[in-house]
Amino acid sequence: MPRTQAYSRDFLSNQRRSPIARRPEADAPPKKQAGPRINEEIRAAKVLLIDENGEKQGVMPLAAALDAAREASMDLVEVSAGQEIPVVKILDYGKLRFEERKKKAAAKKKQKSSELKEIKIRPNIDKHDYEVKARAIARFFEEGDKVKVTLRFRGREMAHQHLGMELLEKMKKDFEETAKVELEPKLEGKQMTMVLAPR
Repeated sequence: MPRTQAYSRDFLSNQRRSPIARRPEADAPPKKQAGPRINEEIRAAKVLLIDENGEKQGVMPLAAALDAAREASMDLVEVSAGQEIPVVKILDYGKLRFEERKKKAAAKKKQKSSELKEIKIRPNIDKHDYEVKARAIARFFEEGDKVKVTLRFRGREMAHQHLGMELLEKMKKDFEETAKVELEPKLEGKQMTMVLAPR
């Protein structure tokens, strides 16, 4: 048998085994409705209508509710869909969505996650440097951040750890109105640390 015939037969058998390609949208689940149904998207035959002033108008056919919404130059919005007779309301849907976006943006702004900022000091820090560090800490508290104060000892300073503890106690006292101690001062190797969080 010539090689070309064997090759073509193998090729054809492989082609038969491979699955038939399907269009992706045939397998994809139907897209979920985003937000409430409005106007002609509402499916129910009868609805409980609330007018633009928030007053109940009673149960009526969907067509009558749609006419009422058109008369008011507004939209008919399904506000409660899980019942036999859904509740619909006449309102400006565009304005409603705008207000919701504004609320979400405001909530996101408030959700600013607090960070842990670090301030490094030495046990023999002079008054001016201490004031500079204290201003930075106060700014961090205003921004809602926590502050880890790291006090480093060098060489012979390790013999005077009480000075480091006194300095951290002073810092605690200076910020007692604006911050609370989240982690009490503790010695870790050649450094002493303390964590303060805004009140």
